[in-house]
Amino acid sequence: MQPLVSIVTPIYNKEQFVGETIETILNQTYKNWELLLINDASRDNSQKAVQEFINRDHRIKYFEFSKNKGAAEVRNYGSKMASGDFIAFLDADDLWHNSKLETQIQTLLENNVDVCFGGYEMIDAKSNPLNIKVHTLPVLTHDKLLKANYIGNLTGIYNCKNLGKIYTKDLKKRQDWLLWIEALKRSRKPAHGISETIAYYRKSDNSLSSNKLNLIKHNFNVYRKGLNFNFVKSCFYLLLFFYEHFFVKARLIKSIP
Repeated sequence: MQPLVSIVTPIYNKEQFVGETIETILNQTYKNWELLLINDASRDNSQKAVQEFINRDHRIKYFEFSKNKGAAEVRNYGSKMASGDFIAFLDADDLWHNSKLETQIQTLLENNVDVCFGGYEMIDAKSNPLNIKVHTLPVLTHDKLLKANYIGNLTGIYNCKNLGKIYTKDLKKRQDWLLWIEALKRSRKPAHGISETIAYYRKSDNSLSSNKLNLIKHNFNVYRKGLNFNFVKSCFYLLLFFYEHFFVKARLIKSIP
């Protein structure tokens, strides 16, 4: 029997994208999954957009908040409701390659690791390729992850049977980074990186990386509020982050010929 994978998908005003996102899950070559759709009080017709999928497939479960909670609380709720041996995340506007889960479960089991992630490519609002790929490190340690977020949340998966369910603090941004830091801390094993493209990230103009002041603020909060480092240690790690992010991790982002 294949292990069950729980997929947590927050939805907030993603009516135009969520159907395509769900289709990439339905098309997975790995079939033993459950999809937890959590509507975070969307103001558009997101609920209507997902209803046909809920009616079509019993593996899709739907939850709805009456008031907007934010990404951290929504993902935490999805994790709480998850029944799987493994937990993965996919936002309602991103996409997966159809062999994503099969490749990752095989990798996790064959390498006896608890966390796995992979390469992903950028797409635009119409799902056209932007010919940019974020490559991976073959092995990612907890210490390395503390310096910069090397795990694209849409590619990450962890073994919650071994590690337990992981819940993050309610930071406005970068909660996903905190989750993967905690996963590697609990595992005490490096994460395994898959070099091939396993997902597609929809890039928006207001992404965090486009605003350098927000980048400083939100990353400092990861260290100070998320990890409870003291002020000096938080500043030290923020300096490490900027070096790692701009001079090391940047080399992994490459144009596709």
